[in-house]
Amino acid sequence: MTQESSGELERHANSAHYVRGKSEYVRLVMSDEPGAVENEMLQPQAESRFNSFRWWIKAFLWCFVIVVIGLLMKWGVPFFFEKVVYPIMEWESTAFGRPVLALVLVASLALFPVFVIPSGPSMWLAGMFFGYGLGFVIIMVGTTIGMVLPYLIGLLFHDRIHQWLNRWPQYVEMIRLAGEGSSFHQFRVVALFRISPFPYTIFNYAIVVTNTRFWPYLCGSIAGMVPEAFLYIYSGRLIKTFADAQNGKRHLTTMEMVYNIISLIIAVVTIVAFTVYAKRTLNELKMEVANEEGASVSDNTSLEMEKGSH
Repeated sequence: MTQESSGELERHANSAHYVRGKSEYVRLVMSDEPGAVENEMLQPQAESRFNSFRWWIKAFLWCFVIVVIGLLMKWGVPFFFEKVVYPIMEWESTAFGRPVLALVLVASLALFPVFVIPSGPSMWLAGMFFGYGLGFVIIMVGTTIGMVLPYLIGLLFHDRIHQWLNRWPQYVEMIRLAGEGSSFHQFRVVALFRISPFPYTIFNYAIVVTNTRFWPYLCGSIAGMVPEAFLYIYSGRLIKTFADAQNGKRHLTTMEMVYNIISLIIAVVTIVAFTVYAKRTLNELKMEVANEEGASVSDNTSLEMEKGSH
């Protein structure tokens, strides 16, 4: 075979290989493109259907919530006032005199947190019977004692509380923020914890596992309790007003009803804003501490590597 014929055969072989390769590309790639295009067209349609379905579910849930709230406002709230609130008010006012009732409320506000019992009802009663002046004093005296007693008891069971908190590491990370930094930082974090939705009855005991000092803890707790105390007093006065109107002891005009409703909405929005701010600030402080710890670990690692290189 001559050299020209062998070169021609080689060109034919390369051409055949190119044709087979091109046909293979067409078979593998080009034939799949319609399916890929079809999938790309179907995916937005599926997402649109899912979003539409989710919107209808949300709309149904909101309608259900509105109906339930309406039923509660029409039948549940009057029944609650008539069968629960007003009998308690009558019993409190007849069983105790005002000085004895004040002492009972202070004692309940001081002892309930020791047994991890919410003391909100006692704050409501303080607002109902004693108003903003004396009611505020009763709440602050009782809650201050209720903050100190769990703290002192927690110091006696420090190790056991530490073991108990290890079951919830996410809480430990948040509580540990209170023990960082200066006294002002500790004061600020404790006050934010009081405003945030973190359970204060647990916080009173859990704080002992941190490096938080007593006076920043106490002052921060008192500062954080002031907005909550006024909210409870206001809601207690409002409950008493509606209870008296329900039992015919007081007639509410239209203007009074509108004023009470608007003021209630403002109070709820205010406490929600305080809560959101406190929670967001605590999360920001948590991220700052985590970044500082990460930077410290990185610096230590680089320092050790430099020492090893020398």
